[in-house]
Amino acid sequence: MFTLIGLGVAVAYGYSLLAVLAPGVFPPELRGHHGLVATYFESSATIIALVLMGQVLELRARARTGQAIRDLLGLTPTTARLVNADGTERDIALEQVKVGDKLRVRPGEKIPVDGRVLSGSSAVDESMLTGEPLPVEKAPGDRLTGATLNTTGSLVMQAEHVGQDTLLAQIVKLVAEAQRSRAPIQRLADKVAGYFVPTVVATSIIAFVVWLVVGPEPRLAYALIAGVSVLIIACPCALGLATPMSIMVAAGRGARAGVLFKEAASLEQLRTIDTVVLDKTGTLTTGKPTLTGIRPAANFTEEQALALAAAVEQPSEHPLAAAVLGAAAARGLKFEAATDFQSRPGLGLTARVGAQNVLLGSLKLLEQHGVDLAAADPGSSLHLAVDGAYAASLTVSDPLKPSTQTALNELKQGGIRVVMLSGDSAFNAQRVADELGITEVFAETLPADKAKVIAGLKAQGRVVAMAGDGINDAPALAAADIGIAMGTGTDIAMHSAAITLLTGDLSAIGRALSLSRATMRNIKQNLFFAFCYNALGIPIAAGILYPLTGTLLSPMIAAAAMSFSSVSVITNALRLRKAKL
Repeated sequence: MFTLIGLGVAVAYGYSLLAVLAPGVFPPELRGHHGLVATYFESSATIIALVLMGQVLELRARARTGQAIRDLLGLTPTTARLVNADGTERDIALEQVKVGDKLRVRPGEKIPVDGRVLSGSSAVDESMLTGEPLPVEKAPGDRLTGATLNTTGSLVMQAEHVGQDTLLAQIVKLVAEAQRSRAPIQRLADKVAGYFVPTVVATSIIAFVVWLVVGPEPRLAYALIAGVSVLIIACPCALGLATPMSIMVAAGRGARAGVLFKEAASLEQLRTIDTVVLDKTGTLTTGKPTLTGIRPAANFTEEQALALAAAVEQPSEHPLAAAVLGAAAARGLKFEAATDFQSRPGLGLTARVGAQNVLLGSLKLLEQHGVDLAAADPGSSLHLAVDGAYAASLTVSDPLKPSTQTALNELKQGGIRVVMLSGDSAFNAQRVADELGITEVFAETLPADKAKVIAGLKAQGRVVAMAGDGINDAPALAAADIGIAMGTGTDIAMHSAAITLLTGDLSAIGRALSLSRATMRNIKQNLFFAFCYNALGIPIAAGILYPLTGTLLSPMIAAAAMSFSSVSVITNALRLRKAKL
């Protein structure tokens, strides 16, 4: 794009230099009253100054687009408090923290690295990730993310990811890569520019020749001004800036909204999707089984039944055990340690709690021990029997994320087809689908089958986005036109996806769609500005208005106009920083 500027300045300067050193080579009609030939040194210098001014403005604008990355980097604390093996503590530089280190996080301090709580409890402000202002309660075993803020209590944590492996570092890396990548529409601009420059050079030569042949005296001077002005005003700086500036700003805006685009192509393509395929567990639901109901028999209370179930589940590693123990802890229940614990795979657990024989598991387990099941609820997940008598039915389910229903309603209102794709049983998948109003359900699908379902939808001519969070979703995420990973899921899912939702909140898909549409509108506006500017500017520079005004466009004015077009495109791109999502 500097070819045209270079040609224009070189011609003006070369002409002026020849006029000073060898004025005799010019015909008399080009000389003034004193026999001197007019020079354009000031035009050459002014053109360069104006172009450099435009470059400075561009660099300042680009610096503003990188503010998102600098803001993210500024969130990281510089030190961490290491807890030594002997219990002593000392402050160390963040770079010295290693995986496995125990770290103390005091009230008001930022979490130094990613890890898990070992001891203590506190409320942690995770608004830099989730955008939610309310702090999240943390207890032993809970995950902590580096750069989030510990508010009330003291925590001891174990470092699990440090340096470039932390979530914040991955966010910074993804934003930077997205800003550097090229959107497919950029190839159109590049292709146009490739034809545009030779066309402008040819137009400049034609303007020079026309003025030289049929123009008024001094013809050579007028021809030179017209040719140089065409070269300068047609510089495609604005065309070159139209797409990358919008992509850079949009990538930063997305990061602030909890949406990470791996590359510019996904930012452009997302707006074209017409089908969203959603995994169930961890995407539509929380992915954490929760005790949602207790139905005790006549001789038991809910607290008694839950305390006995928790005692039996305490030694267990089954996923349902965490739900039962969590419910007992939430109610503040105390219970005895179980003895004679036995696990019956596929059936349940048997144990003694004090003097009582306790069974906890499926109806089949209780039936094998001769328990009367007349009071049992067959739809419950777990069944409790004490000393041969039925005691309670316990329902454990994976609750929906709070924002799921609203997010799906927004997608449907936007004309997007919603499909559920789950490896869970047909019964559980259909139950969740019915609750959410999803009519298309694929259940009991293996990872390879999920990819086949995506391929089948694409064969129908659909543009498919797939959202998931697990390792089993990775093939489908890679097969979809746009893969969307939950930030709360596995690293493999995030690497397979083009877009990551940091909060794991499906409402962020709507924000991503809004940003994609706003970005493409912005790019098209920029390209319109650039093309219209050149379409209007080149004829004026060539002298089409001379019969009306009697003057030609000065090369200095052409340079100023060229710089103004670039600044206009940059200013328009920066509007994306405040886009409503």
